[in-house]
Amino acid sequence: MKYAFDCKCCGHCCEGRGGIVVSPDDLARLCAHLAVSETEFTARWGEIRGEKLHVRTGPDGSCIFFRSGTGCTVHPAKPDICRAWPYFRGNLVDAESLAMAKDFCPGIPPKMPHAAFVREGLAYLSEKNLIKSAATYEAGALQVSDLLPLLAENKKKR
Repeated sequence: MKYAFDCKCCGHCCEGRGGIVVSPDDLARLCAHLAVSETEFTARWGEIRGEKLHVRTGPDGSCIFFRSGTGCTVHPAKPDICRAWPYFRGNLVDAESLAMAKDFCPGIPPKMPHAAFVREGLAYLSEKNLIKSAATYEAGALQVSDLLPLLAENKKKR
């Protein structure tokens, strides 16, 4: 699986306000890891926008849990959206989106063919139980169940 993506812990995917939605499952996992209640987690590290809980960003604009030179400080419990990067719906359905992700993320090999990325990405998401369908998950980034026939088709060809 390391061919399509090999995280370099650069933190580029941890930059920017607003992308990290915390699902109910994520919240339970993070609270257990940090030994805090949901109320305490939300007060210390979260913010509610719309109807969703998001991880706050620090003064540098990065996720509050990211430390330069160290990486994710909650790595074992990180939200599913973080676990799934770069296998987001946009990158799986659109080669141009993947090309932009390659420019942004040094962990995606520049010569990675889109078809191979899709095949490995869907297998990874499926294996890690990261394919979601509930509205509690972030903007559809992990809602890729309709793409699973592609994975099944690819397995038949092997």
